[in-house]
Amino acid sequence: MNKHKDIHKLSAAGLLISLGIIYGDIGTSPLYVFKAIIGDREITSDLILGGLSCIFWTLTLQTTIKYVIITLRADNKGEGGIFSLFSLVRRRARWLAIPAMIGGCALLADGIITPPITVSSAIEGLGLKYPGLPTVPIVVLIITTLFVIQQFGTSTVGKAFGPIMFLWFTMMGVLGFNYVLQYPGIVKALNPYYAIHLLSSSPDAFIILGAVFLCTTGAEALYSDLGHCGRDNIRISWIYVKTCLILNYLGQAVWLWQRQGLVLNTSAGENPFYTIMPEWFLIFGIAIATMAAVIASQALISGSFTLISEAVRLNLWPKVRIVYPSIQKGQLYVPSMNWLLLAGCISVMFIFGESARMEAAYGLSITVAMLMTTILVSVYLHRMKVPVYIIVLFAAIYCVIELTFFAGNMAKFMHGGWFTLLIGLILFSVMYAWAAARRIKNRYVKFVEIEDYYNVISELSDDATISKYASQLVYLTSANFKSEIESKIMYSILQKQPKRADVYWLVHVDVTDEPYTREYKVDFLVPGKLIRVDFRLGFRVEQRINLLFRMVVEELVRKGEVDITSRYPSLNKHKIVGDFKFVVLEKVLSRSNKLSFRDRSIMAYYFILKRFGLSEERGFGLDLSFVAVEQVPLIISTTEDISLTRVQDSY
Repeated sequence: MNKHKDIHKLSAAGLLISLGIIYGDIGTSPLYVFKAIIGDREITSDLILGGLSCIFWTLTLQTTIKYVIITLRADNKGEGGIFSLFSLVRRRARWLAIPAMIGGCALLADGIITPPITVSSAIEGLGLKYPGLPTVPIVVLIITTLFVIQQFGTSTVGKAFGPIMFLWFTMMGVLGFNYVLQYPGIVKALNPYYAIHLLSSSPDAFIILGAVFLCTTGAEALYSDLGHCGRDNIRISWIYVKTCLILNYLGQAVWLWQRQGLVLNTSAGENPFYTIMPEWFLIFGIAIATMAAVIASQALISGSFTLISEAVRLNLWPKVRIVYPSIQKGQLYVPSMNWLLLAGCISVMFIFGESARMEAAYGLSITVAMLMTTILVSVYLHRMKVPVYIIVLFAAIYCVIELTFFAGNMAKFMHGGWFTLLIGLILFSVMYAWAAARRIKNRYVKFVEIEDYYNVISELSDDATISKYASQLVYLTSANFKSEIESKIMYSILQKQPKRADVYWLVHVDVTDEPYTREYKVDFLVPGKLIRVDFRLGFRVEQRINLLFRMVVEELVRKGEVDITSRYPSLNKHKIVGDFKFVVLEKVLSRSNKLSFRDRSIMAYYFILKRFGLSEERGFGLDLSFVAVEQVPLIISTTEDISLTRVQDSY
């Protein structure tokens, strides 16, 4: 518990880590937000003041109030993120899995476009120094390198992220402040009147809103990385980050103010972010921006790995290989997701080419994620006994804001928004099919009272006429209660091939709503013959059942509660430990089944997905040399609807 408190304690180191981990996405948005708002429109005072006012109030309402003040309260034993939030409220209603899945998939889709747009926006600044320079190959090289190094862990370079991001925000703040001094009157744009005036009078209001939304796309990361930094460190560091962001936007607005009546020459690389830099500083500014863009991309990649690992534990994603390349907490690497993201990022680069075109695809999926967070936070506030009128007010305000942004971003659909929505839909189909297939399988699992089999199991264990299958025989069971057992396990032990063993073990894994629970309970159902071990593991704990089970057995042996010495006389006298064998029952879909078309389609998709994921035994971290896999039909066809007539020979 003390360790938990230390992680979340306010400290200089914690503040610096927060800068390095959390603010990459939202912190690099000044690279492209004002450029996207202006677009190819004539620069006018209404557009400058209204755009700046929209940015300020979006950051205030969406990031500061919704995420920093309200959502950060929904911490799950110090952890954040949409699946942590889902774990807090999932007992309330089964349908809450849908917004959690939609939100998770939208964040993953966002992770495919964030690296290309941030790195492209940074590198395109070179166009001011070297006109005509092809930037796409440079961006592809940087992104590819970033994904390739993921497998080696990022804890070493990660230590430099905080100081680099501190330099980045300070640079943005100083550059912006220098321009604000030229026209201090620009601060009047913080008045919400200018935002309302622009959106009510401009025929391009929805398109402008879609561009404005880009300033808050990284807000979800503030909540997702709660476990790495702690609430207080995030809240205090956000004050500095927001100040620097607003100063930079103010500075860009002053530069634009001086060019009213003109149009941005984006084809020549003209970008308000870079044009407020002194010419001598430009190359340094581009270098720092590129490092910040890489850090932003790294944060999104790491966040995607965490999301997938949580989805696997919550049975919302096929079991995939997860690697822990360093001892740092939260450092993990998911090879399949890494190469999937890389393929997606390179596709984005070749489909869109430049950041100006990517802006059209960016933001649509993240509005969906934010809407889903609003739904889940509303349920969480109800669980915390917050007055209903406050919950209704919160839900109404943020649903209106986010649906408005969604409508604004839908204007981008034909210009690239289709890409992230398509990616999100594909990912959602995987999550939905995996979760739905599990429910279908559970519907057909038949449980029996295990007490009815105590005698026969004891007699089978002592029956010397049957050759011994294993000294210690272990089955993974999904039965939540110790009084029950799947009928298929009893069929496997007693009928399919009678399996004689000295001791039968039943192992059950329960994934808890808390992130880092590691508990177990042992029930001696038939002393010395039948033992059940229940593991309670948090949704962020690696399910290495082979290792955990061995630790439990060693503990029981130390305490004299079990004897795992081989019963063979020649081995017993030398105190040699008996062999362990795991039996995994793999369900297959039989041809004779009564599933509906919908259920059959889901199960067919499920079995296709299963081929690409890890097998049950690998997913649970079992030693394959000690595992036997038995296929059992999902549904055993009954004869109740089949009529059969016997006929006699006629001769």
